[in-house]
Amino acid sequence: MTELQTDVIVVGAGLAGLVAAAELADAGKRVLILDQEGEQNLGGQAFWSLGGLFFVDSPEQRRLQITDSLELAWRDWMTAAAFDRPEDYWPRKWAEAYLEFAAGEKREWLRQQGMRWFPAVGWAERGGAGASLAGNSVPRFHLTWGTGPGVLEPFVRRVREHKQAGRIGLLFRHRVRGLQVVGGAVTGVYGDRLEPSAVERGESSSRVVVGDFDLSAQAVLVTSGGIGGNHELVRRYWPTERLGPAPRHLLSGVPKHVDGLLQQQLVAQGASLINPDRMWHYTEGLHNWNPIWPGHAIRVLPGPSSLWLDPSGRRLPFPHIPGASSYDTLGHITTNGYPYTWFLLNRSIIKKEFSLSGSEQNPDITGRDIGLTLKRGGKNVQAPVQAFMDRGQDFVVRGTLAELVRGMNELVGSDLLEYAVVEREVRDRDLQLANAAGKDPQLAIVRGARQLLSERLTRVAKPAPILDPQNGPLIAVRMNIMTRKSLGGLETDLQGRVLGESGQPIPGLYAAGEVAGFGGGGYHGYRALEGTFLGGCLFGGRTVGQAIAAAL
Repeated sequence: MTELQTDVIVVGAGLAGLVAAAELADAGKRVLILDQEGEQNLGGQAFWSLGGLFFVDSPEQRRLQITDSLELAWRDWMTAAAFDRPEDYWPRKWAEAYLEFAAGEKREWLRQQGMRWFPAVGWAERGGAGASLAGNSVPRFHLTWGTGPGVLEPFVRRVREHKQAGRIGLLFRHRVRGLQVVGGAVTGVYGDRLEPSAVERGESSSRVVVGDFDLSAQAVLVTSGGIGGNHELVRRYWPTERLGPAPRHLLSGVPKHVDGLLQQQLVAQGASLINPDRMWHYTEGLHNWNPIWPGHAIRVLPGPSSLWLDPSGRRLPFPHIPGASSYDTLGHITTNGYPYTWFLLNRSIIKKEFSLSGSEQNPDITGRDIGLTLKRGGKNVQAPVQAFMDRGQDFVVRGTLAELVRGMNELVGSDLLEYAVVEREVRDRDLQLANAAGKDPQLAIVRGARQLLSERLTRVAKPAPILDPQNGPLIAVRMNIMTRKSLGGLETDLQGRVLGESGQPIPGLYAAGEVAGFGGGGYHGYRALEGTFLGGCLFGGRTVGQAIAAAL
């Protein structure tokens, strides 16, 4: 049994935990970080991320003549979040505070620590249904130079410096099973020591217990992440009244150890869990041809030009186009019971518009290799995308549409697709390219996006017939539902204090990051604007770390 004392115990060595620990140690507090995984997983899910951050009215936006403002961002956030519950009080307060941060000191705080961003600003969740409905009005997705590892780098460095100085301790393979509580106040944690594990980052590790521990502190901060790797919990909280039955086939965008079990234990010990039915899962998941964890999925970050077809080959109704509104398109797919959907495109579109989410799928930006990054503008499809075209089980690449439809049917083992149906959908779209205008709303969004220099140069293909042989070959991509993030979580006030069932803070207990819905128990509401998950961990870790330091 381990018996140690410290000022603050941080449970979880992901981004939020590292940021909070660094802030606490800066304030002179002794910190002990615990994690159930080995040191090879230091940084948690942020390591695998693309590193996108949400800024408002940034220098990068202004250089591209993108006009943004806090007022516009606030309106976009509120239409996306659609807060409609009494328990949204604290989530809304966190959203207000985060937007002030994103439009204010966030960028400079990170820049002072050495972080830099790609000059082109991405337009995630671009919407399209209307000005008063969900979506970013302008591009706000700032890609960190170095992707997820680049976001982690300053905080890993700060934590290691404090560790060297004796202010921070790190205990890996320590799985917290519950809270020590004395007189209603949290005084520490207890749990299992797991046997050492040498598996690679993200791989499933052993759960063999070799001992136990009890640790005491003045405060406990839980930053243990979400539930995306635990499909049982995902299905338990799945909102069938809004999204229909949970899909039978789910891929995982996070490793298996993202299991939500500690969050469940805290609820059993009196913590308030709100909005667990709000989830952020993606509709554009690919079976990874080189998987690391069970059901490993890679998400496509699509531009707006691909045709999106249902399993019968009919086009999804507008505004369900690639990259528009993940939550709303997820609802359309799952309420209709579609086990998968299709993107239909060609080589010209995939070369310009297909990016893959994740640090490992973007070696040029992750490795900060300017020469390799410049090759994105060349004639070839990006190497990670080409690898999926060559090896991925969800890709069909053919020379003619008839061959493509046959290949699509062969892939899913059915004759559901009729050539005449698919051909009609493609030709109807292509006919709308004869004039500069037209009645196709998807093409109107494509043309509108290309008015922005960054979209025209790096993200959105010039409108052209899909069936033009010069733009071939033709490509079909089977898209699967993949789990990713929790939008709900432990209810917290603006100091990160976890609230109990009575609505009052539980003394000594704090939470930050995804376990707290990225702030308050769900500061995104129903939908995210993207770039706000890492941002929530950064803001939450910083805010709560500073609050704990001030309170002790």
